[in-house]
Amino acid sequence: MPLSFAAADPASLPLYLITPEQLETTLSKLDEAQAQWVRAQGFSAGAGSLCTFPGASGIAGAVAGLGSEKERKRTRFTLGTVRAALPKGVYHLETDVTGEALEEQLLGWLFSGYVFDKYAKKSPSEAELVAPEGVDAARLEAIAAGEALTRDLINTPANDMGPAELEAAARDLADSYSAKISVTTGDALLAQGFPMIHAVGRASPRAPRLIDMRWGDTGPVLTLVGKGVCFDTGGLNLKPGASMGLMKKDMGGAATVLGLAQMIMALGLPLQLRVLIPAVENAVDGSAFRPQDILTSRKGLTVEINNTDAEGRLVLADALALADETPSDLVISMATLTGAARVAVGPDIAPYFATDASDAATVAKAGARVADPVWQLPYWEPYESMIEPGIADLDNAPSGGMAGSITAALFLRRFVTETPRYMHFDIYGWNPSAKPARPKGGVGQGARAILAALPELLGL
Repeated sequence: MPLSFAAADPASLPLYLITPEQLETTLSKLDEAQAQWVRAQGFSAGAGSLCTFPGASGIAGAVAGLGSEKERKRTRFTLGTVRAALPKGVYHLETDVTGEALEEQLLGWLFSGYVFDKYAKKSPSEAELVAPEGVDAARLEAIAAGEALTRDLINTPANDMGPAELEAAARDLADSYSAKISVTTGDALLAQGFPMIHAVGRASPRAPRLIDMRWGDTGPVLTLVGKGVCFDTGGLNLKPGASMGLMKKDMGGAATVLGLAQMIMALGLPLQLRVLIPAVENAVDGSAFRPQDILTSRKGLTVEINNTDAEGRLVLADALALADETPSDLVISMATLTGAARVAVGPDIAPYFATDASDAATVAKAGARVADPVWQLPYWEPYESMIEPGIADLDNAPSGGMAGSITAALFLRRFVTETPRYMHFDIYGWNPSAKPARPKGGVGQGARAILAALPELLGL
């Protein structure tokens, strides 16, 4: 079912979305038999709870719970859980929820319509909802569609989502919005000055590439850079099986920037957008790059390789160097970069770094408003020495195992020297277990926070 709202329908059924404190007031709006029915079911308006009530010809409507104040603090997208349990039908909301809180619930409804059924048949909910009056339904649908693109790309296994397939997805997106796209592939990367993207991807039979998409002719310039490691074996520093199991999601940064790009273009934001994606597979053969190799980057900085499994920062570095050569008002990179970030904040929260304190605060506030949790980590200057090995300018994998997300961010910052405003998101891109409106699997993180922050970040 499309991630969209139903057309207005005079026969739509009421769906009351309430807190426990509103239960008796809501029941007073029903006829006595319906109210008694709801009471008899033991409905107490807990988060995500649902009770349909009968009418003369079947279901007359439903009451759904937002939960107590404590539950509401712990739960996002409650209406997504409700949708999954609702019988087939067209509904309209009756609720006191307004503003951004209402938009969160409506996104939960839309997100819960997502299914990944490319390889196995699945049945989405057949419940439909009429968008409440005063809500920008088209905007919410555009956000949901961008999120669905991100999820689809991450969920697709690496045998069907290699560098060429990621390029095809970017080309499809460009075609849909009349964007321009160019791609540098294989040995042409060396000729065009992207040696580290080439080094990381050269061991795979699927050629590495740099995808460059542009959209918009006027307004401030936003450059998005997404890590597109379509599968990461770890290279010669081969990952153990347990660590390799989720590596189809190592292109989650690319998937997220493409989803965000779709949102921006669908909404027609008045800006100039550039999307850069280094797309590679980190594989193993005789041509694989090695520990203690020293690579010279596009920026001219030399990098000692102390772990071939720290490859994401290498491909991002060349792409960021390219971004830095053309003036941008803001550069943002997104990557499934470090396990240290997940140890620090878990799978729900997207940690980020910002060179501008005002930008950092803007994104934090926006993320809180739209229920897309983010958390700022510092560019901690005293750790700069940890990424300086002595034999080369930079170390791609400092020893010691401490501050891994910060040292990775410091590494990337070395390649953005001409653009004052740079932000980096170290996302996870995966739900380990199903949650309201977010099934187990690929998920976008940080994109909605950035989208909500763009008007202030870029003066739109």
